[in-house]
Amino acid sequence: MAFTDKFEPGDYYLSPEGFVVFTEQYLLKRGYCCQNGCRHCPWHYKPGKKNITKPSPSK
Repeated sequence: MAFTDKFEPGDYYLSPEGFVVFTEQYLLKRGYCCQNGCRHCPWHYKPGKKNITKPSPSK
């Protein structure tokens, strides 16, 4: 089983450099902020700041 077989369509994409990038869809399903400054963080975490905001409601 490949690493990417564990995810649903739309949970990630591959960057031009070949990295797996998780989408907001996946991060919301995961349910918490890992505080790594993810590109699509729905909690708007920024390294160096101490505040994490709640994700915006889905439209």
